[in-house]
Amino acid sequence: MARILTLTLNPALDLTLRLDQLQPGAVNRCRDFASHAAGKGLNVAQVLADLGHTLSVSGFLGRANAAPFETLMHKRGFRDLFVRVPGETRSNIKLAEADGRITDLNGPGPQIEESHLQQLLETLDPLLAGHDAVVVAGSLPRGVSPEWFASLLKRIKAAGVPLAVDSSGAALSAALGTTPWLIKPNEEELAEACGADLQAAVTHLRGQGIEHILLSRGAEGVDWHGPNIALRALPPRVEVASTVGAGDSLLAASLHGLLEGWPAERTLRLATAVAAQAVTQIGFGIHDIDQLARLQAGVQLQPLQE
Repeated sequence: MARILTLTLNPALDLTLRLDQLQPGAVNRCRDFASHAAGKGLNVAQVLADLGHTLSVSGFLGRANAAPFETLMHKRGFRDLFVRVPGETRSNIKLAEADGRITDLNGPGPQIEESHLQQLLETLDPLLAGHDAVVVAGSLPRGVSPEWFASLLKRIKAAGVPLAVDSSGAALSAALGTTPWLIKPNEEELAEACGADLQAAVTHLRGQGIEHILLSRGAEGVDWHGPNIALRALPPRVEVASTVGAGDSLLAASLHGLLEGWPAERTLRLATAVAAQAVTQIGFGIHDIDQLARLQAGVQLQPLQE
């Protein structure tokens, strides 16, 4: 199995509240709630750990409420490379309705100073070459510019480590200019970065040198464009508890298959099933192997025209 580093520059404490139907402007009573130390890179790390890989995790954590993250990292056996900064890591509230609709209320992250940026680089630089892949996922906190983010990605690439990026907005635009090995945008994110013609965008990005593009299509599955690969996966229908973490699960399982050298069809079937399982639960990781096997059997693969 592989040694993988995930970077979550803007992690969050996720509080997920489940309710029948959100009534804006009224008192809403929730059926239950769950709190998780989260952030896209940490979510990816949990799925990769369940698939047998060794994880190092890094980014920025607020000192004032680091305990839930430290508990998670200790429980999971992650190597903790997070830089602690003053203040609190942000909190995100997710309102999960019975029909599967999610309303996100995302708080601001702590202010990241120049000294924190330098500390992160000094921590990571000697360690990058010791990993088999690096995943950089999530949004940018206050104080981290798209330009600095691009320079970080270039440093990772210069170390010769395969780089996977999952971000959006200005961070995704900055990342595309550094030609990562793999990207995982959804349709809306790719359209915002590259224009409404998604096929033209995929063709351009592949020609630019991005080897793997996983284009997430929500309930409609995922398209995988890669070297001699053009496949669409359609997931089986499931009862949706929360869509939070589905894309992170897709990315993690895809990376697993690629690093294990699996055929594209086997990789995409597993990744789609892991993402489908993720929406049936609150929280992150692979918890029901029998259910996962049933979901894999229900994944449909179709060739794509390029």
